[in-house]
Amino acid sequence: MAVAIDSDPARLDRERIYQYLSGESYWARGLPREVFERSLDHSLCFGAYADDGQLIGFARAITDRATFAYLADVFVLEGWQGQGVGKRLVEAAMAHPDLAGLRRMMLATADAHGLYARYGFTALNRPERMMERLDQDVYLVKGGGR
Repeated sequence: MAVAIDSDPARLDRERIYQYLSGESYWARGLPREVFERSLDHSLCFGAYADDGQLIGFARAITDRATFAYLADVFVLEGWQGQGVGKRLVEAAMAHPDLAGLRRMMLATADAHGLYARYGFTALNRPERMMERLDQDVYLVKGGGR
């Protein structure tokens, strides 16, 4: 089966993406629907599609489209993992005209360091310069889970 990747926001199966992120992912479990919708509306999104048009993978870039991007929410549905779909998603994002040639692109991953290393991602060059503000439970608070 061939896989098509594109950045057409009208083609995205938002319901399937939301189901995965809010219920199956380790990084966005409990994501409120309105936060999800806003995140897609303000990002450059990529869908991976099977021949029948079904969404089988997703990635999004949060970017100013000039100097910086943060690659986020990359996933491939279980039945399609191990078939190169994740690689194709990352390649499509990095080749997109609005993302090619950026000074910095970042991401966070718990388990796919090898995948991203193929595309030039490394540990932080100067971690002492980087800071974050992280509220790991923010979705539980917003979603009423706490």
